[in-house]
Amino acid sequence: MSVIKKSIDIGKTIRNVARLREILSVFAKHGFDEIIIRSKLNKVIPNFVLPKSVTNDIDQALNEYDFWRSVGRRLKLAFEELGPSFIKVGQLLATREDIFNPAFISELKQLQDKVKPIDFIIAKEVIVDSLGQPIDSVFSSIEEKPIGVASIGIVYKATLKSGESVVIKLRRPEIKKKILTDFEIMAYIVSNIEKVAPEFKYLGIPRLIDDFFKSIKLELNFLVEANNSLKLKTNLEKIDKKEILVIPRVFRNLSSEKMLVMECLNGIPFNEIPKESANKELKENLHACVKYFLHTMLADGFFHADLHGGNFFHLQGNKIGLIDFGLVGNLSKKNRTSLVAILYALLTNNFENLVYEFLDVADFEELPNHDHLIRDLRESLTPYIGLSVQEMDATALTHSLVSTLSRHQVYLPREWFIILRALMTLDGVGKSLRIDMNIFEIIDKEIHGILSELVSKDALIEDSVWLGRDIMNSLRIVPRHLTWVLKEFAKKNYRLDIEVKGLDRELNILTRSIYFFALALLSSAFFLAGTLIVQDITVTSLEDLPILTILFWGFASVVLGRAFFVVRLK
Repeated sequence: MSVIKKSIDIGKTIRNVARLREILSVFAKHGFDEIIIRSKLNKVIPNFVLPKSVTNDIDQALNEYDFWRSVGRRLKLAFEELGPSFIKVGQLLATREDIFNPAFISELKQLQDKVKPIDFIIAKEVIVDSLGQPIDSVFSSIEEKPIGVASIGIVYKATLKSGESVVIKLRRPEIKKKILTDFEIMAYIVSNIEKVAPEFKYLGIPRLIDDFFKSIKLELNFLVEANNSLKLKTNLEKIDKKEILVIPRVFRNLSSEKMLVMECLNGIPFNEIPKESANKELKENLHACVKYFLHTMLADGFFHADLHGGNFFHLQGNKIGLIDFGLVGNLSKKNRTSLVAILYALLTNNFENLVYEFLDVADFEELPNHDHLIRDLRESLTPYIGLSVQEMDATALTHSLVSTLSRHQVYLPREWFIILRALMTLDGVGKSLRIDMNIFEIIDKEIHGILSELVSKDALIEDSVWLGRDIMNSLRIVPRHLTWVLKEFAKKNYRLDIEVKGLDRELNILTRSIYFFALALLSSAFFLAGTLIVQDITVTSLEDLPILTILFWGFASVVLGRAFFVVRLK
């Protein structure tokens, strides 16, 4: 069940009541008292009096920009005061340029994790509990001062007994319970506000919170991050022949749901490197890494979705390290094919195909006017095509695209917005080092190889096998379901009399023709699959044919024979 549909039992625990009181008080203090009163949330807690608002600049806003800037600033202040759960929601809202006003987005983008580290004694207790053994049996030393502090995790530098330098990422004690409690209360508040504010419902906030609730549960489990790291490392090793990109090793035997132990990368984060100090080799390596990331997205369908200067490290030998694998993207084969088609349409300025591809993956209630959408997308995107990283404003491009689609009531699903953000954040890494690259030019060079992979011999064979299976299933299931429908129809004492005179022969021919066509299509798929296998093999006799080819051709012959048998039936 969706978290948005859950109701919270206010009398369940004093802690929940106290937290709800605190949340409502903070929002009221920052100018949202009116909507709390309209939704009657203040009536939920007995004898609760809302504090007086300390700001009133929303009512004084002179234009739309000032209004949304004021709303964003107030929410930013409220989220910072309420802690990690709300800060993360604010950071999520700040990524949705397709929904909110730019002034609102700019305020929420200033949200930062303002949290304190935990006491080192508590940290050691978490480590011992996760390891199930004394610390000194695994680590020779652990630095007491953390090297990274965030709302969910705290990172310490340590040394294993074997002498290897590692980092320990710990989940804050009780943070899982606190976040889940906050999200339940948040869902309750949102559902009540929706009842009295239809415009709020239109924004789709409940769906955003629900999506984020699902992702935060994965982020709270560090074993998921470990698996993401290993999978991405395996995919990159296939294409990074020069070993430019370094993914830290994960010590799975020492890691758990609440503790992650990884190799320590000794380097400098890109956002701390002086722009003028980036050498030629580093720039070339970063350029190569961008190609690798595009390949993982378009060919593998599994990619790092949080590429920014703080997650890249300049290592010895001008190698590049990458950390933080909590946020990744996953694309099915169908979505990968659609993404390649969208990018290819952009590269070739084929906005008609671009519209068709978007409509194939987007959400919409009514089919928009194709000609108008093609015209508007051409006008909004043409100024950005061909620009280099230094020349392009990625945020403006993303906003231009999604706002144009939104005007036509076409909305990209959340996973597609993650794709767009991942593509666009690549430019920020280049800008941080003043590295000028053309994302569209790189895509143009890589996309032909990726297209060949998507339509390779193995891919076509796999598709042919699944196509054959689906056709056979349909041919077997349709008569069975038709029988069930007719039986159910008879149970209801319905009666349908159809009398057709003089058409028996024509209907029989039509039925057999359709059946013949389906079997012929299946036979062709099997024959093509067998042919593709031998296209690179020299065949001088039947003994040279692969067994798989003989099987496919055998299937094709049987199915085709069945088709001709059906046609000959009277």
